[in-house]
Amino acid sequence: MDWLYGLIFGEGIAHSIFVLALVIAVGLLLGRIRIGGISIGITWILFVGIAAAHFGVRPDSQVLEFAKDFGLILFIYSIGIQAGPGFFASFKKGGLQLVGYAVIIVFLGVVTTLGLGWLTGTPLPTMVGVMSGAVNDTPGLGAAQQAYQDVTGTSDPTIAMGYAVAYPLGVLGGILVVLLLKWIFRVRYDEETVRLEQQNRDENQTVKMSVELTNANLYGKSVSAVKKLLDRSFVISRICRSNRQVEIASADSVLAEGDTLFVVCEECDKEAIVAFLGREERGMLEKEWYNIDSQYVSRRILITKPGINGKTLGSLRLRNNFEVNVSRVNRAGVDLVAVPELELQMGDKLTVVGREASIAAVANLLGNSMRRLREPNLVAIFIGILLGVVLGSVPIALPGIPMPVRLGLAGGPLIVALLLSRFGPHYKLVTYTTLSANLMLRQLGISIFLAGVGLSSGEGFVETIVGGGYWWVIYGFIITLLPSLIVGMAVRRFAKMNFFTLSGMLAGVATNPIALAFINSLGGNDRASVTYSTVYPFAVFLRVVVAQSLILFLL
Repeated sequence: MDWLYGLIFGEGIAHSIFVLALVIAVGLLLGRIRIGGISIGITWILFVGIAAAHFGVRPDSQVLEFAKDFGLILFIYSIGIQAGPGFFASFKKGGLQLVGYAVIIVFLGVVTTLGLGWLTGTPLPTMVGVMSGAVNDTPGLGAAQQAYQDVTGTSDPTIAMGYAVAYPLGVLGGILVVLLLKWIFRVRYDEETVRLEQQNRDENQTVKMSVELTNANLYGKSVSAVKKLLDRSFVISRICRSNRQVEIASADSVLAEGDTLFVVCEECDKEAIVAFLGREERGMLEKEWYNIDSQYVSRRILITKPGINGKTLGSLRLRNNFEVNVSRVNRAGVDLVAVPELELQMGDKLTVVGREASIAAVANLLGNSMRRLREPNLVAIFIGILLGVVLGSVPIALPGIPMPVRLGLAGGPLIVALLLSRFGPHYKLVTYTTLSANLMLRQLGISIFLAGVGLSSGEGFVETIVGGGYWWVIYGFIITLLPSLIVGMAVRRFAKMNFFTLSGMLAGVATNPIALAFINSLGGNDRASVTYSTVYPFAVFLRVVVAQSLILFLL
């Protein structure tokens, strides 16, 4: 049985893989246990790793560093790719407000850290390490250690030890904040999901309406000329003439008195468009357009051909070549107005109106094959990780700080993933990943990351706590809870922010991917991931600067 003992307590690659797999498997099994209807889920992996390391089951340190970094990169990159389509839109809908809340939370965290250090007499370097662990800020830890060495010429091991003992409860504290807010405000996940879906419809979904043309100034003008007169995004999909004949609208279609127009636009533009064209014909529903002239049908066609990726809708000339009209484009659950300059992406769903034969030809052009979407685009994933590592390693010089700061192996890949998901198709890069594949990468990455963190921080963990480090754990727990609870309660109470949006923001400010994974398991939606991605890059950068500044200016 020596071989089995060596596999568990020995050395080598097989030993490292065995221990990682064991810790992850046991943690996931324990994550199924619910006490009072509550489970910390995947976070169990962290505590199983700590326990294993305490009893001497610990892989090679270099293997652990690789596991932590690569697991975190996979998780963060998958979040960025999935959240990318909604990330840039979020800044138009309160993204800067979220960043403002992040600044307040970071500021309160610094005040709490300095206050605890002053009250207890704990050295500042130790408190900076505790603060970094409390908010899961590994880049901030590295920055603080480097700044201390630059100032004093020596290293302070209490910075890393404070980080190590505060980290586990820092992770748990991020989850506890969410549960406390749920209890304080009596949140029901199903009700929050319904409100969120309604909000998404109000913010993102397009409006379909019938408008009777009564503006005499528009009689005799073409559709393209009418659209140029009004600086709004809208599509005139079909025209019902005064003789009740329906035709597909093109740029050259001439409008006349008695026409009724089928218009698609965003909710915010509806009132202005109706006032410009005439008056809304509420008695004419969308289905009645097809009853008037049954030769036209509406179908949703999926873009699955890589050659279409990055092309604009207008460049396909679907109206001229196939006599069809595209009224809407659905991307990641969001309906977009089908304007000619819209760049198409793999996975987009086009609502196409026309004759059956024409729609079949368009489907052949665009692909419309789910099988093609199931094929993973690994080139884009590894190009994104490559560029993310490069970006995270770039030193950024800031005035007044002698050492440059870096986004690290979490911030860099996240920013690149967000940019590639938005602008990759412009450069013919297919970034589409099916939801199931994305979730697999997320769960695999966060599981490996948690196992690596637990195994690397478990050795000496108990000894440090018994030797007085339990106070550092308490300090870290306070730094984790207090700022997030104060801001979370205020935002929920006065701004009435959706629970999933709020939870994602708090997890992003705490740079806590584990809390995000927990939140995602609650609601079955990606709103938390979008808000997490909105504030995370800024929070990482801000916390690195803060950790260095505390050492450099207050030591």
